[in-house]
Amino acid sequence: MALHLSHAVSDGIRRTLTRTGGILFAGLLLVQFATQAAVNTAVLGYLPADVSGQFSANVGITLPVTGPVALALFCVLLPLSAAFFAVVARALARPIEELSTLPADATRRLGRTTVRLFVGGIVVTFLIFLGTAFLVVPGLFFAVSFLFFVFAIAVEDRGLADGLGRSWALARGSRLKLFGIVVLAGVFGGGIGVIAPLFDLAGAPVAGDVVTIVVSVVFFTPYYAVVASAYLQLRDDRGETGHGASGPVDASGTTRL
Repeated sequence: MALHLSHAVSDGIRRTLTRTGGILFAGLLLVQFATQAAVNTAVLGYLPADVSGQFSANVGITLPVTGPVALALFCVLLPLSAAFFAVVARALARPIEELSTLPADATRRLGRTTVRLFVGGIVVTFLIFLGTAFLVVPGLFFAVSFLFFVFAIAVEDRGLADGLGRSWALARGSRLKLFGIVVLAGVFGGGIGVIAPLFDLAGAPVAGDVVTIVVSVVFFTPYYAVVASAYLQLRDDRGETGHGASGPVDASGTTRL
């Protein structure tokens, strides 16, 4: 079935303006600030003392910890981020009238799901990177095909290979429209990358990190909600809820094709 992209966008925006959307926004802010600070601190901490002193003026947000501690914090944040997205995916994949609360089973089998999402994220990132290295188009194709793997694993309790295959199947027939979503995120990512250097030139690297993070989260919160809406629409169109799905399909808010 074809995807009604305009409905996915409008429904995704509505989902962003719910309590669940607010939790996603706040969580993304926290994760982004913590990750950026950990990375900056780790880099600064592992530089030679003479280089570190010169480089510190151009570093943005940092933490009052040593380089090894910052690196350890970064390693902890990676699986925590996967766990956070598992919970949010389960919360978003419900009828919109239920998004004022988190689902009671949001943390079910969270450890196993987190491992699958973490490993799956590495696999998908590698495939996208590898595909992009070969004339870009294969990388975009992989990005589109695996756009729903978080929902397939977190919402439907699928295994890693099964979740990736499920995402591939859901994207089939709608890849051109989903391509537009992926390209929009890529263009935004490229544009946001110029903010920090501009603030660095102005001698305000901390402000550059803050503005970059806030603008990114303002964009990616509704972006993630739009992907969630597209997932629900395609799942509903196929008449499938998957095994172990967390709740009913949002049929009331999804346009039939």
